[in-house]
Amino acid sequence: MEGTEFKTRLRILQQDFDSLIQRRNRPVEEFNGIYQRYQNPVLTAAHTPLFWRYDLNPATNPFLMERMGINAAFNSGAMLYDGKVILMVRVEGSDRKSFFAVAESPNGIDQFRFWDEPVIMPETENPDINVYDMRLVVHEDGWIYGVFCSERKDPNAKPGDLSSAVAQAGIARTRDLKKWERLPDLKTASPQQRNVVLHPEFVQGQYAFYTRPQDDFIDAGSGGGIGWGLCKNIENAVIEKEIIIDERRYHTIKEAKNGLGPAPIKTPEGWLHLAHGVRGCAAGLRYVLYMFMTDLLEPWRVTHKPGGYFIAPDGEERIGDVSNVTFSNGWVACANGDVLVYYGSSDTRMHVAVSSVDRLIDYVKNTPEDPLRSAACVQQRIDLIRKNKAYL
Repeated sequence: MEGTEFKTRLRILQQDFDSLIQRRNRPVEEFNGIYQRYQNPVLTAAHTPLFWRYDLNPATNPFLMERMGINAAFNSGAMLYDGKVILMVRVEGSDRKSFFAVAESPNGIDQFRFWDEPVIMPETENPDINVYDMRLVVHEDGWIYGVFCSERKDPNAKPGDLSSAVAQAGIARTRDLKKWERLPDLKTASPQQRNVVLHPEFVQGQYAFYTRPQDDFIDAGSGGGIGWGLCKNIENAVIEKEIIIDERRYHTIKEAKNGLGPAPIKTPEGWLHLAHGVRGCAAGLRYVLYMFMTDLLEPWRVTHKPGGYFIAPDGEERIGDVSNVTFSNGWVACANGDVLVYYGSSDTRMHVAVSSVDRLIDYVKNTPEDPLRSAACVQQRIDLIRKNKAYL
């Protein structure tokens, strides 16, 4: 490729990138009264900077090839930082390795732009093979914590088995989201841990974690659902006792697996929780989001649990690397009462849905609980129908 062709192609790539970053995002017309979806994903693989993917030196890349591809940008932690919305994005290269990178937006709806370089996450003595799905938590001890899945090859796998893995909860902390201190992985009695979340406040003078005990990398096995445990020292976090606070149930949206999403939001009514539930179906595993509330003083005690899902994959969200998935590990409670819910779709891209603290409290407290039987569900609906006839 001659020099002029290189420059022309680079200019087109840059124009397309700038257009994507500057594209305005608008709400969809459909509104269920609980949250408002938006038309465009807030982040995709194409949002990553060109200089992450291309060698921009015409001498070493004369055809302007993409040298290091990006496959997906999804499952992001979220927080407010320095007046902007920050997403701690799981970026996956075309080599299947995930890493963390910060993207920021002035409004949390569009104009997300990645910082120049991905996060340099220190390793432990037993290096991670893959890291992903970080929950960002501003703890009352003054640190910003990142709790994420640390994946390594199963040392007990049979010869030739290159798929079996072990997942544990990695823990790191920072003051500025740039320089990170890696702490030892969380230790529990469970063989594996995924979707672990740090509670933002001390409980009984200790650090508190929401856990997801499971027997192996994919199947929860004897793991009963979302767990809870306390530890005295975050610098060597050990949970000696886990209790299940939100159990898996047969023939529900969370019969196969469930796990907490982001850290809960504190409200006058209680702690608002967003979680994911997984069930098996003919198309494979289906991931949806659901909500519940726990007591302010006893965050392990569930007080309200609306039945059914909160957000499920819709339209194009159903298609991607791992189809039929919505997953969230980040939301932001704004000063004006809005709540920005960030969710990944099909392990490919990031979306936002906008609600408010008041709407979510209403939804959680006043949506009927799943009665767990078809006949009881029918009766719930008949009761609503007959009640509504008075207003028709």
